[in-house]
Amino acid sequence: MRDLPNPILPLATLLSSRKPAPAAAVPSRRAVGTEPVFEAVWARTSDEVREAQRLRHQVFAEEMGARLEVPAGTPPGHDADRFDAHCEHLLVRVRSTGDEPAPVIGTYRVLTPEAAQRAGGFYSETEFDLAPLASLRGRMVELGRSCVHPDWRSGSAILTLWGALAEFMHRNQLDVMIGCASISMRDGGHSAASLWERLRQTHMAPEALRVRARLPLPVHELRTDLDADPPALIKGYLRCGARVLGAPAWDPDFNTADLPMMMRLGDLPARYRRHFLGA
Repeated sequence: MRDLPNPILPLATLLSSRKPAPAAAVPSRRAVGTEPVFEAVWARTSDEVREAQRLRHQVFAEEMGARLEVPAGTPPGHDADRFDAHCEHLLVRVRSTGDEPAPVIGTYRVLTPEAAQRAGGFYSETEFDLAPLASLRGRMVELGRSCVHPDWRSGSAILTLWGALAEFMHRNQLDVMIGCASISMRDGGHSAASLWERLRQTHMAPEALRVRARLPLPVHELRTDLDADPPALIKGYLRCGARVLGAPAWDPDFNTADLPMMMRLGDLPARYRRHFLGA
């Protein structure tokens, strides 16, 4: 699912060769009672990128115990790597009614085809050989570093992120999303191996698109018979028609098993197409 001389740089021009329009703020619908209202915005300043990096550090390092290898010069309490300067950073804020700035409670980073060329490849290529996806690269974006603050892990926050992502994809004529979906290995990897055993029978991508892990999870040494429930993010991806591209990789720094996944806008079930795209 990590070295940069200066991790806080001006953002790369968003899909510079295509001059796309950024996604507009996507407020959630206010429910009865005190349900918060969220809005999704694209980071446009280095300060906004820092907000996302602070949230990532809180979730990955402080909550999950990841060993983050950040570039020299990274401010304390930030998660950063060499891909950040090439990515577009999507932020979800709780809409504020007072004078205080609305906090960032969720984030994704998005690496577009042109930006991946400038970065020397996708982050996923550090974990997988993506050669089978060569024919898709021109219309393929990579999603990564997804996280939501523990106090705000509601369906509404995640749907707000996904709505902005779908609009971004649709506007910029991109239709394939890939990424590494992480499964905790706090139990030694048995749940991850069991989940892989189940998904490989039900949610695999076509053979021609399957990729190989550079550091495979040693599934043959682990239990594969546990009744492992997918993490919420993976469960959501599968409901949206995502497919698994291959066996999981082991990420020792984050202590996770990472599943390579792909989702196409054309595969979205009708109810999600209506919700995200109005189609």
